[in-house]
Amino acid sequence: MANPKYRALNSTVMPFSTLRGFRDYLPPDAGTRSELFRRMRSVAQRCGYSELETPSIEPLELYQVKSGDEITGQTWSFTDKGGRSVALVSETTPSLARVFVDRAKSEPLPVKWFTVSKLWRYEEPQSGRTREFQQFNLDILGAAGICAEVDLLSTAALLLDELGAEDLYTFRINDRELSGSIGAQLGVTDFPRYLRVLDRYRKLSAEAFALELEAVGVTSAKVPALADLLADSEKGVSLKDSSDYFGKLRALGLDKNGRESLDRLQTLLSTLQRLGLGDRVVFDLTVVRGLAYYTSTVFEAFAKKGASRSLFGGGRYDQLIGLFGGPSTPACGLALGDQILEQLLREADRWGPAESALDTFVVAVTPQEAPLAMEWVERLRRSGLSADSDLMTRSLSRQLKEAGRRKARRALILGPKEVARGVVVERDLTTGSQREIPMRSLLPPE
Repeated sequence: MANPKYRALNSTVMPFSTLRGFRDYLPPDAGTRSELFRRMRSVAQRCGYSELETPSIEPLELYQVKSGDEITGQTWSFTDKGGRSVALVSETTPSLARVFVDRAKSEPLPVKWFTVSKLWRYEEPQSGRTREFQQFNLDILGAAGICAEVDLLSTAALLLDELGAEDLYTFRINDRELSGSIGAQLGVTDFPRYLRVLDRYRKLSAEAFALELEAVGVTSAKVPALADLLADSEKGVSLKDSSDYFGKLRALGLDKNGRESLDRLQTLLSTLQRLGLGDRVVFDLTVVRGLAYYTSTVFEAFAKKGASRSLFGGGRYDQLIGLFGGPSTPACGLALGDQILEQLLREADRWGPAESALDTFVVAVTPQEAPLAMEWVERLRRSGLSADSDLMTRSLSRQLKEAGRRKARRALILGPKEVARGVVVERDLTTGSQREIPMRSLLPPE
């Protein structure tokens, strides 16, 4: 009889659910995600990146150094039992900078690191954005030329292709120094705010965008010229069309930084073309990235169809290591989030692969063969095969049904008469054919 105290207590328990902005990942989706991140790691290592792992909690000051109130307003921050202001990690770059500063004198350059981190941001949940998510980062420190950007983007392209996203995305590239040079020709007086306005270009109406530009110093007479340039580049300027478009930009009378930015972009685009990536890379003047620490090249990946949220974003951040007390170090990186990637693959019916199917399901015809079935499962597993058996003493037909549900390649059926003769029935679960084989032949040769 049930304990009455327990029954009374249990009757008051309410059903639990996840907190708002959080989600569970059940089988087979959890297995699919695990496989995707395994592939990410594999591609990064193949491209010469080493894995870095950092804590899930950092001092709150770490984020204030990098982004001020811009990012700290979204952190899950609290005072710990030691009276310290700490935060759940909301982005990986500050942790990476902290580690590099500590190792800068001994670390050979360039440094190529990747991270796979669970992150938390206290922001409004929406489609493709939860308060807890996983993020894959690639970073290169110590390389000043565009070769670093080429390496990042070519690695990202290989990674996305091997995740099943081939032909679904486009890389959009710009240079913040170019945007600043154009702003100078237009009379901009508040450059940080001007860049934030450009970053919101896709979200603003034409009227609202014009008002925002006038607020940062662009006269109403000059707004249409900039709007036309942005409208043309928003479609994506390919390498083939870049000469004509860059000619229009040079005609604005750009300063030295602007002209050098155009040269860098032209070289970057042509190099990516040589790598066979020209069909997925375009120039887009509207891409400036919202965070203030980017210094020149910036890029985002967008789905060719559907939602306009970016798959990943990144760029060059040559001054960040210095902000953390390290030596002046050129650096660039990118971050790919799990939520938009999942949306992209689902919409294209490419969400997978699912959890790996079993190779072998060992069936015990009677309870007496159950210990032997478990013994063979152990042997098969140690030989490198995936194997399992029934744990619920079910009938032969129910066990075979379970083997089919688990998508096992074959079933090994242990019956009392067969075991007495030292054989087992092997059934191919795809064709239904079966045969008797000696037990000693089950294991692969050493």
